[in-house]
Amino acid sequence: MTSINTNTSAMTALQSLSMINSNLDQTQNRISTGYRVGAASDNAAYWSIATTMRSDNKALGAVEDALGLGQAKVDTAYTGMKAAIDVVDEMKAKLVAAREPGVDRSKIQAEIKELQGQLSSIATSASFSGENWLSFDGATTDTKNVVASFNRSAAGAVSVGTIEIVIGATKLFGDDNPAAAGTDNGILNSTFTTTGGGNVTVSVSNLDITTAGVTDLDINQMISEVDDAIQSMTTAASNLGAAKSRMDIQSEFVSNLRDSIEKGVGTLVDADMTEESTRLKALQTQQQLGVQALSIANNSSQSLLSLFR
Repeated sequence: MTSINTNTSAMTALQSLSMINSNLDQTQNRISTGYRVGAASDNAAYWSIATTMRSDNKALGAVEDALGLGQAKVDTAYTGMKAAIDVVDEMKAKLVAAREPGVDRSKIQAEIKELQGQLSSIATSASFSGENWLSFDGATTDTKNVVASFNRSAAGAVSVGTIEIVIGATKLFGDDNPAAAGTDNGILNSTFTTTGGGNVTVSVSNLDITTAGVTDLDINQMISEVDDAIQSMTTAASNLGAAKSRMDIQSEFVSNLRDSIEKGVGTLVDADMTEESTRLKALQTQQQLGVQALSIANNSSQSLLSLFR
C-alpha cells in the first residue's frame, strides 16, 4: 500500500542513517582520544580495572622516587664511611710509627690530632636531605625505613613495603655525654681504658700518645682498638653497600613493573588506530549512501503526482 501520510522507506532510511552517524561519532571519538574505553559507559569492567591500575602505577612512581632518595642517602653515608676508613688507616700507621724508639711522639700526635679533626669533619658533612647516618644521637637499634614497594592483594587491600637499614651500626660519633647511662657513642667515640703504665681512658677520636705515663703497651692497645674500629667501619660500609645493591635491584624492578602495568592497561583500553581508521572510511561511505537513500525515500511521494495527471 502506498500512503502519503506514512513514508515507511524514509523512516527506515532515517533509522539506518542515525545508527551510522552514531557509530561514526564513536569512531571519531576513539581516533581523537586514542582510547577504545574512555569512559565507564564504554566498558564498565575494563574502565574500572584501568582506573585502579593507573592509580597504582602513580603510587609506584612515588615508590621509585622514594627509592632514589634512599639510594642517595646510602651513597652519602657510604662515601663518608669509606673516607673515614682511609683516615683511620692513617691513624693506625701513625701509631705504629710511634712505637719506633727515639721517635718524637709529639709530632706524631700533632698529625693524629689533625686526622681526628678530619674524621669529625667527614662525619658532620656526610648529610643528605637533613639526615646524617654517621653522626647522631640515639641507640644502636636506630633504623631507617626506605619505601620500596606498593602492594595490592587479591582482596584489594593495599600496603607499603620498606627496606630496613640499621644505621646504629654506621654511627661514627654519637652522644656528647659518654658517661651517661645507656648512651651509645658510636664507633669512634666509644671509650676504652689502656692497661699499660698510662691506664688512660680514651677513644679513637681523642686518643693522645703524649699523655703522661703512656707506655709502649698502651700504644699497642691503642693500635688494637683502632684496628677494631676499622673492622667495625668496614662491616658498616659492607652493610651499606648491600643495602644500596638491594635498592638498585628494587628500583629496576619497580621501573619494569610500571612499564608492564602501563602496557597491560593499554591493551584493555587503547584503540587500535589501524582498525579505527579503516572503520572510519567505511562509515563515511555508509553515511553518504544513507543520505542518498533517505533522499530517494523522501522523493518517492512526489512520484504519486503522476498518477493524478
